[in-house]
Amino acid sequence: MTLFRKNLIDGEWVGEAGSRNINPSDTGDIVGDYASAGVEQAKQAIAAAKAAFPAWSRSGPLARHAVLKKASDEILARKDEIGRNLAREEGKTLAEGIGETIRAAQIFDFFAGETLRLTGEVVPSVRPGVGVEMTREAVGVVGIITPWNFPIAIPAWKIAPALTHGNTVVFKPAELVPESAWTIVDILHRAGLPKGVLNLVMGKGSVVGQAMLDSPDVNAISFTGSVGTRKR
Repeated sequence: MTLFRKNLIDGEWVGEAGSRNINPSDTGDIVGDYASAGVEQAKQAIAAAKAAFPAWSRSGPLARHAVLKKASDEILARKDEIGRNLAREEGKTLAEGIGETIRAAQIFDFFAGETLRLTGEVVPSVRPGVGVEMTREAVGVVGIITPWNFPIAIPAWKIAPALTHGNTVVFKPAELVPESAWTIVDILHRAGLPKGVLNLVMGKGSVVGQAMLDSPDVNAISFTGSVGTRKR
C-alpha cells in the first residue's frame, strides 16, 4: 500500500492526494503520495501562524529548547531511515543522504543551544544620562520556501532559527522532495510545538509561494531557489 502524507495546518493533518513522489534513480519505486495545497489552504496556514505568534513569541527559552533538542535527538536516532528516504526521493547516494540527515540534526541541536543564549546589549550613549539598550524581537510569520537539492538540511537551517527566535512558520518545500519535508515537520510537531507554530503546505510554488508573497500577514520570506523565481 502506498503511503499518503498530508499537510499540517493549525496542528491538524489535512488535504487530499495531489502529487506522487517517485525515486528518480528507480522510477518503479514510489516513495509515496502527497497532498497539494491550494490558495485557500495556504491562507489557512498563514492565519494559523499569525494566531499562534503572540503566545510562541512570548514563550520561554526552556520551552523552545525542549522542542528543538527533542527534534534533534529523533532525527539523529533515525538517521539511517531518514537518510535512505532522502536518497530515494532525491537521487543522492545513501551515504550523502545519511550525512545530510546528520547535518540537519546538528543544526537543530545548535539552535536548541541558542534558545538559552538569547541576549541583548547595553551600550554607552554619547548623550549624558541616556541609556541605550538593544533587544531582539521576533519578526512574526515567516514564509519558508526551500529547494530540492538539500531537502532536509536547508529546511533545518531556516526553520530552526525562525523557531528559536520566537517566529511562527509557513513552510513550502520543493515539490520533488516532499518526504524529507514532511518528516522534519512531523518530528517537530510530535516534539511538542503548539498548534499553528509550524505549518506545512506542500504544493506548487506558483500557488502556495505566491499566496505567501501576496499575504500582508507574512512578515518575512526566506527563499532558496532559482534567480528567476527570486526576482518574482
